[in-house]
Amino acid sequence: IVAHSEEEALAQAKEKYGDDITLTQDPDVLDTWFSSGLWPFSTLGWPEQTPDLERFYPTDVMETGYDILFFWVARMVMSALLFTNDIPFHTVYLHGLVRDEHGRKMSKSYGNVTDPLEVMGELGTDALRFTLLTSGTPGNDLNLALSKVESNRNFANKIWNTARFITANLDKATKADATDSPDYTAADQWILTRLSEVTETADRLMDSYNFGEAGRQVYDFLWGDFADWYVELAKVQLRDRGAEGGARAWTTLSVLREVLDNCLRLLHPYIPYVTEETWQQLKQAFAAADLGIAPAEGWAQALIIADWPAAGSKYPEAAADFERLRDLVRAIRGARAENNVEPGKWITAVLSAGDKTEFIKQQKPILCFLARLDEDELVVAETAVPPEQAITIAVGEISCYLPLAGMVDLDKERERLTKELAELERQIKRVTGLLNSPFAEKAPADVVQKERDKLAGLQASQAELSERLASL
Repeated sequence: IVAHSEEEALAQAKEKYGDDITLTQDPDVLDTWFSSGLWPFSTLGWPEQTPDLERFYPTDVMETGYDILFFWVARMVMSALLFTNDIPFHTVYLHGLVRDEHGRKMSKSYGNVTDPLEVMGELGTDALRFTLLTSGTPGNDLNLALSKVESNRNFANKIWNTARFITANLDKATKADATDSPDYTAADQWILTRLSEVTETADRLMDSYNFGEAGRQVYDFLWGDFADWYVELAKVQLRDRGAEGGARAWTTLSVLREVLDNCLRLLHPYIPYVTEETWQQLKQAFAAADLGIAPAEGWAQALIIADWPAAGSKYPEAAADFERLRDLVRAIRGARAENNVEPGKWITAVLSAGDKTEFIKQQKPILCFLARLDEDELVVAETAVPPEQAITIAVGEISCYLPLAGMVDLDKERERLTKELAELERQIKRVTGLLNSPFAEKAPADVVQKERDKLAGLQASQAELSERLASL
């Protein structure tokens, strides 16, 4: 029975069940959405004026789904104005709905419901949390694929392994190597500049409630710039004691600590468990090593109460030079891959570096380590004479020549390219014949276009291989 009043309900009940019936109202009933509307202040001890109510009410941001905006959020605002004469929060942040990987709403009838507890048990709470926070854009639904969660589990592993690398190398320096004025290398200055930039970017994005992009920026920096580049070249700086003794290793360890420490702080809202555990391990290891390396404010008791990172020093000129070095390494790696040079093989190179000559000479150990160049055979000059039969790479004002002799077996490479060209010609002939047959008139337009795109790709590969064969 549904009615607007007790009298109307009683009349309906008597009509249905007879006159011998009475209605008794439950003395303790509160509508679900009405009770939820009291949440911002009732959970803090209201109507009593408790310390929690004084400190935490009103709050700042209310985060919820757009589908219950009027069921819940509007009721909270109205209830707060009625009972406290204040709004419960100044900002409402609406997230989208979580759908399956095909964009369908999750439903038991579809059989596409993802149980978060099962995913957390299999792939980790942090991995699922980071995926949900970074996979969508503000206000839009997100399609949840388990492959994304698996990828973010790998990211958590990357964080842990990076910390293990750092703590495993703390014996490379001593407290006697400590200095208040570290002599940073170009690589140190580059990574510190990038850390400062990503910290500023993350702050700006979080202030505008773009939490997903903020997390993605830190992800790209930690994995791409820090782990894949700086940690790799740190291996050179840690082993190359040179005339500086352990000072170079101490400075490198100091930079490693600063970057990872700040990344853990930036990522803690997204990945609380792994970052807290990693940070505690880092803190204990540096304290035990007694190197005099620690945050300026000292180590907090826990990451969750540690200071939020602030942007630090920037070295734009050194960072720009190092970016040019990275471009050079990428280009050399690309040339090696195109010519099927074994990954572990050390090759020779000649560099014509112009006004970057001194910088490149200073970076020889790092360049050779990252690009697998023979340091003893590497030639760096302002203007170098290109060797015969060499691959030419241009990166800004720097020209790099990779002599083919010794890098590849020329006869075998010619034979391989000739075979590949023959196979390409066979495929081009087949697709061309297909497009010139009645198929092109009868088949659906999208199928025909797919074959045309395939032909264009084959012809581009043919031109590239022909050019490489000619260069040999």
